[in-house]
Amino acid sequence: MKTRETDKLILGGREFTSRFILGSGKYSLELIKAAVEQAGAQIITLALRRANPGGAANILDYIPEGVTLLPNTSGARNAGEAVRIARLAREVGCGDFVKLEIIRDSKYLLPDNAETIRATEILAKEGFLVMPYMYPDLNAARDLADAGAVSVMPLGAPIGSNKGLCTREFIRILIDEIDLPVIVDAGIGRPSQACEAMEMGAAAVMANTAIATASRIPQMAEAFGKAIEAGRSAYLAGLGRVLDQGASPSSPLTGFLQDAEGRE
Repeated sequence: MKTRETDKLILGGREFTSRFILGSGKYSLELIKAAVEQAGAQIITLALRRANPGGAANILDYIPEGVTLLPNTSGARNAGEAVRIARLAREVGCGDFVKLEIIRDSKYLLPDNAETIRATEILAKEGFLVMPYMYPDLNAARDLADAGAVSVMPLGAPIGSNKGLCTREFIRILIDEIDLPVIVDAGIGRPSQACEAMEMGAAAVMANTAIATASRIPQMAEAFGKAIEAGRSAYLAGLGRVLDQGASPSSPLTGFLQDAEGRE
């Protein structure tokens, strides 16, 4: 039976024992500390505009050693801009991982799948470990896999909305059909929703706003960490069947009224 130590998340050949990823929408020292200590995060997403080497507000100063940085291309509106941001991130020492995020829509912040596919192909050829944020479309996910992505990151709901798994059926299709880790990104608002995503077979969950806006950040981070572990355990155990109609007793209905002599 797999344990947390043996059931590893593998991204681009690198292994992680945690399946919780902290997103980059809202940051504070308390949030980062809680994500690492209470939720067990081993990957933290970093918007490059927050990495200000030598500046007073350098978020890198608050990320503990041993945590993998996942710089994202937040702010990119097309493939060219995303590629430039990714290259800059590598130049300032953020490594080869990149969360590819290309958004032209300023109202709903929905990702541009076509531009994301173009950028993935370019960056993968340059040795980046590309984790693209995407709208959960099967054909786009297949194209991203062919372009060299190491995972796909479909949104559960619009960024920062805390609405949960609005796209659950489309995410389920990706999990069933794509031979890459499927990481649910954006919109997860409750630990129960993170648990549901993991029960479906998601490889990991990214969250930020749900924890950052909670009344008690450390307690919410802990709740997310436990929910993700519970959902993963349930998936590995194999969920029980669901009956469309009727009921099935968990204990036999015959014989329990008989006495020692066999009389009812």
